[in-house]
Amino acid sequence: MGDQQFRGITDREAAADARSVAVIGMACRLPGASGPDALWDLLREGVDATGVTPSERYDADALHAPGRAPGKLAARRGGYVDGIAEFDAEFFGMSDAEAVEIDPQQRLLLMTAWEALEDAGQRPDRLAGSRTGVFVGCSRADYLENALQRGLEEATAAQLGNVRSLLPARVSHFFDLRGPSVVVDTACSSSLVAVHQAVQSLRAGESPVALVAGVNLPLRPHEGVMMSQAGGMAPDGRSKFGDARADGHAPSDAVSVVVLKPLAAALADGDRVRAVIAGSAIGNDGRTSDTVLSPSLTGQCDVLRLACADAGLSPSDVDFVEAHGSGSPLLDPLELTALDRVLGEGRPADRPLLVGSVKSNVGHAEAASGLTGLIKAVLCLEHHQVPASLHVVDPNPQVPWDELPLEIPARLRDLPELGRPAVAGVSAQGSSALNAHVVLRQAEPQEPREDQADPADEHLLVLSAATPEALADLARAYVDHLRGPGAGFALRDICRSAATRRQHLQHRLAVVGRSHAELADALEGKGRAPADPVLAEIADQYCAGGPVDWDEVFGPDGAFVPLPTYPWQTQRYWPGEQHDEGDDLATWILGRHTRTRFHADSALVDIGIDSLAKLQLVVELQKRTGREVDLGELDQVRTVGDLRRWARELEGAAR
Repeated sequence: MGDQQFRGITDREAAADARSVAVIGMACRLPGASGPDALWDLLREGVDATGVTPSERYDADALHAPGRAPGKLAARRGGYVDGIAEFDAEFFGMSDAEAVEIDPQQRLLLMTAWEALEDAGQRPDRLAGSRTGVFVGCSRADYLENALQRGLEEATAAQLGNVRSLLPARVSHFFDLRGPSVVVDTACSSSLVAVHQAVQSLRAGESPVALVAGVNLPLRPHEGVMMSQAGGMAPDGRSKFGDARADGHAPSDAVSVVVLKPLAAALADGDRVRAVIAGSAIGNDGRTSDTVLSPSLTGQCDVLRLACADAGLSPSDVDFVEAHGSGSPLLDPLELTALDRVLGEGRPADRPLLVGSVKSNVGHAEAASGLTGLIKAVLCLEHHQVPASLHVVDPNPQVPWDELPLEIPARLRDLPELGRPAVAGVSAQGSSALNAHVVLRQAEPQEPREDQADPADEHLLVLSAATPEALADLARAYVDHLRGPGAGFALRDICRSAATRRQHLQHRLAVVGRSHAELADALEGKGRAPADPVLAEIADQYCAGGPVDWDEVFGPDGAFVPLPTYPWQTQRYWPGEQHDEGDDLATWILGRHTRTRFHADSALVDIGIDSLAKLQLVVELQKRTGREVDLGELDQVRTVGDLRRWARELEGAAR
């Protein structure tokens, strides 16, 4: 593509910073990593987190055959997240029956979205009703497909909740977010295209905040068999990007979420900026390749140039690229050539472009892979380091390495010190022929604040959770935090962040202390009552559920600092593994439809037993007893105790 085609974009370079978007929060569930910190440990230590296919997915051993045997899988391994059936149904207001029915992609996305908002310090109750957007990259609906394969009887109304469009819709509904709510499917570039769409929405003022997610849970073998037939599956279950042995990819799980906000707004609001999206671009190959499934060098080069121009940066300014890097013998040399032609132009010989692929650690998360790569790139910028890309033993002979200013790191490498923020690019390519590239800039470092408080001052720390059990777990997490990484942050900032940057839930705890150690002791029950009567009154008011003006307590200023995330109280929800619901009708209906804990005096409407659930009870009762039930009797059934008595009476009369 000629320079003239980019002239209109490069004219906007002066305004690039005003158009920048901040990454203010991240969360993920990846093979071997339950969050970004765990991912960085895995990357830094050079861990290959792929493994054998769990039997709950499908019998990979029975389906395995070398080569391209019809109906068989070329590999028995991939990247898998532990506990995909685990979910905190009560927190999200779901009954056990509803939780089993809903795709685990939706369940894990809900929990990961909450974690990302907590990491961003964005209170969900304050986002409720806003034009916050939700953009989700996903190309699978395996849970739905598995159900439908069991027969037409499984095509029930409940399965409407598992169509892919419900992925963003479920998030928007739970958090009451009223901006764009979009699922993006461009195959393996889906989630990075979702990032691009979110950036455009933020720049246009359509959304003040955006949640962007990539979700991929391979639960059935069909796509793997198809990829095996196409020669795209690595037989050893490892993605070997850049190596002579590259022979395909290893499919993997991923749920990755980032929270985005215009940079100017993030700085004004005191948010923690983890990295800055300076520019992005997407583009289809068109007819620059032989077939729709053939990758195009021209298409990749065009998008790389467009993204750098959108960022207002010279391509040679990019220090590191998180490549698509799938480990394909066809795609790898093409991608490295495109990076050389665009980002290698004008690059000093002593500053090679570092190129890596997170797929070598966790596998290829398909539609979620681009966003997973973006999270890795943000971590690299935060730590100013690039981890080794694994499984490179003999560099691919199709790549003229001596002629290219590129390097795949074989060990943990520091990014160069150039007197400017480091710059990273993230690439994704889809079999839809849609390429995406995002340019990230290192955030300005947040200088640690000295604690100016008088050592004799008391500090108030407040915690809350949806259940007493979760509150106890959260208190233990804060004890570890205060005695570990949190000890490096000013105590006032920790307490202020906990009070102003976390949603306050039903069960509450307030403690005081003059130091990190005193607060930790207080959380363990070894504290003391506040000496300050004002703090004592505020603590009592908070624990009683009353409103508190936190600006009066802490003042209007303070830094938002990292805090422990919510401790989920999960149970396993999987088809055919129903919880014991008992034989009597009341226990059956309560097990099917209650959305929270209850006791005999609990009002049915408060625990999720609505009129529809009552009607289902009547239908089941008529089936079991063979007698008509007077619907007017339902008007007298208002509490759990009423329900149990009524059901026993009717069952007894039927006998």
